[in-house]
Amino acid sequence: MTSVFDRLVGQQAVVDELSAAARSAVGASAALDDSDGGVESMFGDAVPAPRNSMTHAWLFTGPPGSGRSVAAQCFAAALQCEIATGLPGSEVGCGRCHACATVMAGTHGDVRRIVPEGLTISVKLIRETVQIASRRPGVGRWQIVLIEDADRLTEQAANALLKVVEEPPSRTVILLCAPSVDPEDISVTLRSRCRHVPLTMPGVDSIAAVLIGDGIDAERARWAASVSGGHVGRARRLATDESARSERNQALGLARAATNESTAYGAAEALVKTAENSAKAISAVLDEAETEEMRTALGAGGTGKGAGGAMRGTAGFLKDMERQQKSRRTRLQRDVLDRALVDLAALFRDAVVASYAAPVAAMHPDHSEQTLRMAGFASPEKLLRCVEAVLACREALDVNVKPKFAVDAMVADVATALRR
Repeated sequence: MTSVFDRLVGQQAVVDELSAAARSAVGASAALDDSDGGVESMFGDAVPAPRNSMTHAWLFTGPPGSGRSVAAQCFAAALQCEIATGLPGSEVGCGRCHACATVMAGTHGDVRRIVPEGLTISVKLIRETVQIASRRPGVGRWQIVLIEDADRLTEQAANALLKVVEEPPSRTVILLCAPSVDPEDISVTLRSRCRHVPLTMPGVDSIAAVLIGDGIDAERARWAASVSGGHVGRARRLATDESARSERNQALGLARAATNESTAYGAAEALVKTAENSAKAISAVLDEAETEEMRTALGAGGTGKGAGGAMRGTAGFLKDMERQQKSRRTRLQRDVLDRALVDLAALFRDAVVASYAAPVAAMHPDHSEQTLRMAGFASPEKLLRCVEAVLACREALDVNVKPKFAVDAMVADVATALRR
């Protein structure tokens, strides 16, 4: 790999824009060095800047799998790259220097990456992070805050971040990632003060090439790319993990099961149970490592004088960590279930496409026979109502409706729509 931007699949326009901005940032950093800290910020207030210039706040948007968080991380590496000169056409984000390597590994001292594991990003975490990031960088050119899933910011957290975005410290760069610029995903005020970088879904050929480069069989890689919905990570998991393929088949099987009262709710319960078990399996590994690390930090297992009472008064810390782990487990379950619902909605969508024989690529090309049967069984209007039922279930999960109730309601709506 010759550049960190090689990780971005099918996003050449984005790579060009970020590379040009990173070169511009070298000059901005040098100007700050010459000013000896006398300049409050090299970046103007929320005024649109030329596409090849640097600014202090960026918003990366795109559907899941488009690579928005990867783009933000690559840009952070390019900003800290040690060999970047700022000259037109010069290399940035080399991927070989110490700065690039540590940013991509998540260990750079001046890059703070917030990856929400629970349902929301708290105002406390944002305030603590911003306070540290407002200091002068210790080893790199910039203090960088990278927030994945910025749509999970609470209202208070978004307001705390807004203060920094409106009055940025001279050496601080904020990188936000969100699904879209919709006000439900990112506040209007935050959006208006950020440079927007929209990413698109990579094509099947681009994803397949990445998987083949990872050593995956060409036929399997092509299949996984064609059914992944443009999500590189999902394609890689489908190509390498049998359980992922089984979960997908289970989700798609719900469409047929919903047409029969004897199988509908059993299939719904099984889908929820699978999501719950997957979340528990992932959480168990993470929880065990975190708990052991916390107990060690608090003095558990120590020897010598005073070791016996080392754990006294630490119950509050452990309970707080348990609450965070429970929140993460809930989030994981909903993420797994949401992925299944996206697959199911895409299947009904394919059936609508088949109804009209539209020249549109199928989301599940390996289930073309099933979608043709669905198109012959139900009218396009009924299939659209099925899509709406799945989307309504996703929205219900977003507002904390219990998964069992939300999925049961969806199955009931699908059964009603498909009833002859």
